[in-house]
Amino acid sequence: MSHGLRLLLVARHRAVVGGVESHLRTLLPLLQARGHSVALLVEHDAAPGQARLDEGLGIPVWRPAALGRQGALEAVAAWRPERVYQHGVQDLRLEEALLERYPALLFLHAYYGTCISGMKRHAFPRPVPCQRVLGPGCLVHYLPRRCGGRSPLTALREYRYQQRRLALARRYGTVLVGSRAMREEYLRHGLSSSQVVCVPLFGDGAPDPEPPAPRPPSGQVLMVGRLTELKGGVELVRALPGAREALGRELELVVAGDGPERPRMESEAAARRVPVRFVGWVDRAEREALMRRADLLAVPSVWPEPFGMVGVEAGGVGLPSVAFAVGGIPDWCEPGVSGELAPGNPPTSEGLAGAIVRALADAGHHARLREGAWHMSRRFDAGAHVDALCERLKAPGQ
Repeated sequence: MSHGLRLLLVARHRAVVGGVESHLRTLLPLLQARGHSVALLVEHDAAPGQARLDEGLGIPVWRPAALGRQGALEAVAAWRPERVYQHGVQDLRLEEALLERYPALLFLHAYYGTCISGMKRHAFPRPVPCQRVLGPGCLVHYLPRRCGGRSPLTALREYRYQQRRLALARRYGTVLVGSRAMREEYLRHGLSSSQVVCVPLFGDGAPDPEPPAPRPPSGQVLMVGRLTELKGGVELVRALPGAREALGRELELVVAGDGPERPRMESEAAARRVPVRFVGWVDRAEREALMRRADLLAVPSVWPEPFGMVGVEAGGVGLPSVAFAVGGIPDWCEPGVSGELAPGNPPTSEGLAGAIVRALADAGHHARLREGAWHMSRRFDAGAHVDALCERLKAPGQ
């Protein structure tokens, strides 16, 4: 760019509470390094002790909760942003006001405006990804297919809210997504092919400078993240006995994370005699150490993950993945190259067991997967992401 822009980033949380915030925390200083002036508008402040998006950056931060919607808009106007980079807020009146006042881009991190519950899957009679376009038929399926909660009034209210979200998304000149699956999702929902742009995401930290060195197997399968039904931890536990029998050796499951599904996972592991070790939430250094010890990362999500950044992070240390072929996961988990995939519609423990066996049965193949995962991680580069973003920011009409 010939000069830096005054760029307002808009997000729900100031605290680093998930993948979106981790992405923004890394992105903000990279934008500053390109000469842009950045500011933040956030709906929710960080609690004492929580890591913040703007930690150490010295940038303006405004909260409508403290200033009121109009007060926040006036503060933004006084700062005079040249672009707004929207990452999804709950207050659609605030989003619409910003869209009317400033050239804006929208990054769709999740199923914004395309699903009543946002989970994009049916839970009954078994979890399967949903390919429906948001419409009245979603209300028909919502309760019997257990797409979300059990209140018809809530379903109707959320349906109308998601309709408004989709209408807003269609008004942006450029909508950015992180995977081919997400691009296809929004093309199905009426956005144009020139409007929806897939940009490469990037992992938390740089890949190792060299490919992984040979090492003996550890017998460990690692799962990382919040333990919810959508993340498929129970299916992973159920898959391990079959994989163990086919491989003829023991496998230990190591789980870094916590959540409401942990008791079910513990019960299934005890019933099936699966060795499992729950280490809880860990910091970045310990997560990396666990990845370096494991033979496989399991990403058994039974919903269509918009991307699944943990697989790229694992690839950076030479750890291949096994996963269901859902959502954006096939963008980074290429069968026989950087990991192995199980069928995702429907996702089954038997299919996942087969993927584990394919990844581990042959030492030479596993070594190639380790190196392939490392090469894959290098494609998802922060510099390439910022290049693509800046190209869109400077485009006429943005």
